[in-house]
Amino acid sequence: MNTSAANPGELAGRHLVLGMTGGIACYKIAELTRLLTKAGATVQVVMTEAATQFITPVTMQALSGRPVYTSQWDGRVPNNMAHIDLSRDADAIVVAPASTDFLAKLAHGFADDLLSTLCVARDCPLLVVPAMNRQMWGNPATQRNVAQLRADGIETLGPDSGPQACGEIGDGRMLEPEATYEAIVAFFAPKVLAGRKLLITAGPTFEPLDPVRGITNRSSGKMGFALARAAQQAGAHVHLVAGPVALATPWGVWREDVQTAQQMYDAVMREASDADVFIGVAAVADWRVDHVAEHKIKKTAEHRMPTFSFVENPDILASVAAIANPPYCVGFAAESGDLDVHGEEKRARKKVPLLIGNLGPLTFGRDDNEVVLFEAGGRTPLPRAAKQALAQTLIAEIARRLPDPSIIS
Repeated sequence: MNTSAANPGELAGRHLVLGMTGGIACYKIAELTRLLTKAGATVQVVMTEAATQFITPVTMQALSGRPVYTSQWDGRVPNNMAHIDLSRDADAIVVAPASTDFLAKLAHGFADDLLSTLCVARDCPLLVVPAMNRQMWGNPATQRNVAQLRADGIETLGPDSGPQACGEIGDGRMLEPEATYEAIVAFFAPKVLAGRKLLITAGPTFEPLDPVRGITNRSSGKMGFALARAAQQAGAHVHLVAGPVALATPWGVWREDVQTAQQMYDAVMREASDADVFIGVAAVADWRVDHVAEHKIKKTAEHRMPTFSFVENPDILASVAAIANPPYCVGFAAESGDLDVHGEEKRARKKVPLLIGNLGPLTFGRDDNEVVLFEAGGRTPLPRAAKQALAQTLIAEIARRLPDPSIIS
């Protein structure tokens, strides 16, 4: 999944106050505003005087489609109380970029301009996205202020580490717009998997024949990456083991890249005993050649076809299900026909409580999917939907089937 494109409707009905303070990272907020509005949110921009030195209110008004406010004395609000009225119907206030000075204001309750007063007088959640020089971020006073904000229940998104506008490298760089967008979406998602550890495989595996050729399965990885994203949004700690795919890592997900089925098996088995849930989405090659050629296999003058001997790859899903105290195991099956027969047979054979089946030729590479849930009690078809929306539904279905951790403990 490419997180640079917001999913239409993902924030439908949400109203955000987007506060901007002074800093070169203001240029990133233009793209963030575009992503938020594309996802269906309404965005009310409020800028400090310092922010207007880096990007104009005209630009932000054009991108948000709403008038921009910069003064607490703005007469456009009928009762002249912009510092009260602007946040009353907001689902959250997001301050991005949040400067060192503004974090200090928030930590000590200062209210000397429109944005700081809005934050003090709010009755909605507050999220801040810090952006500053590495030394400003590392300053003990800044760290005390950030600790106080977190203690006060204010969500801190970032900062990132990397090159900064001043030419230095380090912590304090503002999250990129796509990452900020992902963090905002995750903030609003129900935390049905809070504290759970999920292990997910995605994509194909690649079994080499020689240094340049190999056999693989058809899989874009989109469904597995969508599930990883949805699980992270639901509050889970997600370890994604990915075969060779050209997809961006979902925000907040720890990704481990592998090539072969054996590498995927090794990566999964290292982590399986610590996982609460294992979801095997990857299209794993069932066989590999018993001997990989050291050099590229050449055509012969006689045009003799090469022959190969194959050995069976380890069954990752069945192996995880067979360990002592296994995680809740969810399998995936892409069939070319007779889904009801093959789906249930595979679930029973691998001894997993839930298997999600689909007809592969109808979904390979697409952005939508249609699946059937197979479990001991029967089958449950789900309607065709965009893979990200379907992933959120599947994560909710999986969470509903998990035992209550408070009862277990």
